[in-house]
Amino acid sequence: MVESVVALLLMVNTEIKEARIQKSISECLARKRVSMRQATNNVSYQCITSMAELEKNIDGSYSIKKLIVD
Repeated sequence: MVESVVALLLMVNTEIKEARIQKSISECLARKRVSMRQATNNVSYQCITSMAELEKNIDGSYSIKKLIVD
């Protein structure tokens, strides 16, 4: 399934290591602020709105399988 999502990206040396779906951009920015307090020098976080291929988890929630960046 492909949908538009708000995602919080974990980036290590400019490479995306993890992407998590967020409910809204404000929730994403709040989680980014909390995460940045614990980040090291080569780790950064970024909030984006993008199309993504999603997969359904066993518990019924969705996770990002692949980001579709134009």
